[in-house]
Amino acid sequence: MDAVRLQQFVERYFAAVDRKDIDGVLAFFVPDAVFTVATFDTVYRGRDTEVRGMFERLFERYAGVWHGDFTHVLQPPALAATRFRVENTTFAGEKIRKNNCNFFRLRGEQFDDVRVYMSGDNALR
Repeated sequence: MDAVRLQQFVERYFAAVDRKDIDGVLAFFVPDAVFTVATFDTVYRGRDTEVRGMFERLFERYAGVWHGDFTHVLQPPALAATRFRVENTTFAGEKIRKNNCNFFRLRGEQFDDVRVYMSGDNALR
């Protein structure tokens, strides 16, 4: 995957998260993916089990999620680091803003390993 496609891939992943499209999000991961929230020493293993559960809880917890203002550092074909802003909206309308950085490793054309560093509370618990 070249740099342009790698950047587009990462941003399509975040767009699926923002749509709360669980099947669309999981399609970005290999079956044995590992998703680590490094700032909270939390590891989720397996796309269809622990990673799915993490995203289901995120989508149930917030009325809306948004990721944007991306800055990417890309090492094609399979590595990306992305700094971005997050805005989670509670069902009461409160906006929770964060600044995060994700490190992505791909196997083929899916995520094999994702590591998240986030400000504030752990939204992915």
